[in-house]
Amino acid sequence: MSFVWPEALWLLLAVPALVGLYVLLLRRRSRAAMRYASVALMREALTGRAALRRHLPPLLFLLALVALIIAVARPRATVTLPSEQRTIVLAMDVSLSMRAGDVPPSRMAAARDAAKAFVQEQPPDVRIGIVAFAGSAVIAQQPTRDREELIAAIDGLQLQYHTAIGSAIIMSLATLFPGEGFEFETDALAAGAGGRDRARGASIDHPKSADNDRPKRAEKKESKPVPPGSFPSGAIILLTDGRRTTGPDPIESARLAADRGVKVYTVGFGTAEGGTTEVGGRSIFVRFDEETLQAIAALTGAEYFHARSAADLKRVYDTLNARYVLEKKPTEVSALATAIAAVLVLLAAALSIAWFNRTV
Repeated sequence: MSFVWPEALWLLLAVPALVGLYVLLLRRRSRAAMRYASVALMREALTGRAALRRHLPPLLFLLALVALIIAVARPRATVTLPSEQRTIVLAMDVSLSMRAGDVPPSRMAAARDAAKAFVQEQPPDVRIGIVAFAGSAVIAQQPTRDREELIAAIDGLQLQYHTAIGSAIIMSLATLFPGEGFEFETDALAAGAGGRDRARGASIDHPKSADNDRPKRAEKKESKPVPPGSFPSGAIILLTDGRRTTGPDPIESARLAADRGVKVYTVGFGTAEGGTTEVGGRSIFVRFDEETLQAIAALTGAEYFHARSAADLKRVYDTLNARYVLEKKPTEVSALATAIAAVLVLLAAALSIAWFNRTV
């Protein structure tokens, strides 16, 4: 437990002083009572039950004061709460390298199965969007709670040339923040990082990716940067088995996500040794860029995962699913401490009235 205003805890030093004052008053009352009380009355006053009745209400009042001082210090505790992240964007690599067979039956088949299992295990109120990327990135499915539409979108993904990881991040941001002009960021960053390569990248052929499914291009809205990972309503999960060959710089794209507080969880898929696949009649070696994926996750306050097999990928998605359903976070519990103080005060007053026909 931590405190927002720990200086207020100095007030606890008054508690021993109050205890000492209470003992002093009791002694004075005892001396005055002994002048007039009979021996029988003194014996009755010294019994255990009578002593408990005498001291319990003041003790409860003292504990209430301690709880109130703690509440003033604004305590924070790490508690497990239902996650507030209610929109998740799955950014899936559909470059030709995903048909490599080092993860049987193929990387793409394993990725599809794991993504569909993740979708089906999400709580009903979680909206999920699908972004597919190869030479460019498109929205394969707008965020929805309809699991059947999401499964159909995943099954309909088609493999294409090139890998534009930076474009995937920006299109995922456009999915989370529609109408805020993130497409302009794609154009600007691609121009600065070799836009000619991006122009050669083929789009992804999918029935859900028509132009009218894209967020409308609007002027880029200026927004004040927020702490990385602080956006509570959405997150991006990016899976890739390769490295950037075209499009914007992934690190620059990750900075855009960090400025909006959006976490980008990255998953490097494939064996550490890489794999080979046939492209245009040639055998091509492919291996993902682990260093860049780690940097993206670190910049955005998220985590990086390496999945070497279909089983590993399923475990990664299970881990992420558990974090979205239940999430540990520091939470201020001042209200709880105040409520405890109020209950103790009411209980002390009730006992005092019941036993002595007066308040504490």
